[in-house]
Amino acid sequence: MENQAKDKLSFLLFFVLLFFFNGTLIAQKKNKLIVGIVIDQMCYEYLYRYQHHFTKGGFNALMKNGVNCRNVNYNYVPTYTGPGHASIYTGTSPNNHGIIGNNWYDRTTSANVNCVEDLSVTGIGTISAYGKASPKNLKTYTISDQLKLSYPSAKVISLSIKNRSAILPGGHLSDGSYWFDPLSGTFTTSTYFKDKLPDWLEEFNAHKNAKTYLTDWTLLYPKETYLAADKDESKYEAIIPGKTDAVFPYNFTTFPTTDFSGFTISPACNSLLTDLALSAIKNEKLGEDAQTDLLCISYSTPDIAGHSFGPYSLEIEDMYARMDLEIEKLLKELTKKLGKDNFTLFLTADHAVVPIPQMLMDMRLPGGYHASNLKMEELKLAILTKFKSPITLNEINQNIYLNRKEIDSLKLDYNAICDFISQEIRQWSEVKAVFTAEQLIEGSVNGDNWRKMLFLGYDFNRSGDVLYLLNPGFLPVEDVTDFKGTSHGSAFNYDTHVPLLWYGGGLKPSDVFRPIEITDISATLTHLLYLQRSGAMTGSPILEVLEKK
Repeated sequence: MENQAKDKLSFLLFFVLLFFFNGTLIAQKKNKLIVGIVIDQMCYEYLYRYQHHFTKGGFNALMKNGVNCRNVNYNYVPTYTGPGHASIYTGTSPNNHGIIGNNWYDRTTSANVNCVEDLSVTGIGTISAYGKASPKNLKTYTISDQLKLSYPSAKVISLSIKNRSAILPGGHLSDGSYWFDPLSGTFTTSTYFKDKLPDWLEEFNAHKNAKTYLTDWTLLYPKETYLAADKDESKYEAIIPGKTDAVFPYNFTTFPTTDFSGFTISPACNSLLTDLALSAIKNEKLGEDAQTDLLCISYSTPDIAGHSFGPYSLEIEDMYARMDLEIEKLLKELTKKLGKDNFTLFLTADHAVVPIPQMLMDMRLPGGYHASNLKMEELKLAILTKFKSPITLNEINQNIYLNRKEIDSLKLDYNAICDFISQEIRQWSEVKAVFTAEQLIEGSVNGDNWRKMLFLGYDFNRSGDVLYLLNPGFLPVEDVTDFKGTSHGSAFNYDTHVPLLWYGGGLKPSDVFRPIEITDISATLTHLLYLQRSGAMTGSPILEVLEKK
């Protein structure tokens, strides 16, 4: 009897485990493909300000039929492209993943380095320095790396115009990270990832490239339908190379084609990237087997244009009217290939952007410019006068770097020097807050919000010794008298508040208004992909996304 009872129990346990295991497989099959879309420099409010231009099948489909997280912010500073992409896909902040900016000062080489720079590799089919890139500076691994670790048969493909926007999402183990080469007008990678481009990409480059997609940029809809219809001739906008004004139309077909950097500001560049993504889905057979794959797409053009024209321009309004068509095309093809419940897509941004400061000033709103070069010369002189030694190495992204070796050799008091610099910077009228490295570390838990954000973006070996924040609406510029356009990088909401939309995979449509941090995206993907939390992940899963219909 005892043996019979054991046999029955074993039999029952077998079916319970079989049911659970099959349930897991079914859940995994529900998501044959995860698609991550990052739009470079997209403000949250663009979803609503430009909604009258959107079709039913683009942004509106995501907002109506998915989970719309409406209170998503970056929890650190600086808000740049490199840190943004790294934070989205590692699920943690720069103090853990190490990508503290697009560039930082390297004390060992006494030079500024790019966040994906790797001189040990070369570009495939290009002589551009843009090809010397890899994820070697990324200190932890990404959700895409975790997927490859757990399920080697899973495919990870990452695509962008900028190299950092392709490399950081794909991580260290991607099956293909490809970006745009401005010299050839085609897509490339580096020898870190491949010895040669795959045949399908060679064929794509031959027939679909900057030359074949090069068109003039005119308005998509009648001008009177645009909110910024009367702002085409704006004194605040930068004039791009090849033009004498910042006014429609943009006759790209008349520009020189020896360098395709100018092409990257055109909406046609978004179309080229969309078609590359669709070609990758087809030729890499993404979503065609039992194992979930991951496709990362980052649209860089809105940022490249946004720096020149600003967030309230006619150009950016038309850019997003056209961007909506790219989203619609992707959704249509994904649904056709995989079915509407067999993929999950998320869309967010790596940062937003400050309104053009001169425009703010003219409207009598707070804002202005910080003459960073001039201020640094004044600071260096003050340090030399006080300590009798030029111990300041460099300044980048409001990080002041000191020559730590020289300070030690001269037996100077490092903390006293940092305190002196902090006191000097505090007198600058454009500055909101300034902290020494020691203050950041000591106040990381109990400090005010600005200190916390600086700490979460801080790395002892890569960051400066004194860090400061400018007041809201201010930008650091080299030439205050001749600056057009705008930028980003601050701790304020115009830079940190971004959209986050989830779609597909049987999601229950909802609007979520509670605070969410950008690091929560990969924490959520962890559960959609049935993975271990990766590396240094600190984010929390968004439960509303994990609720099924």
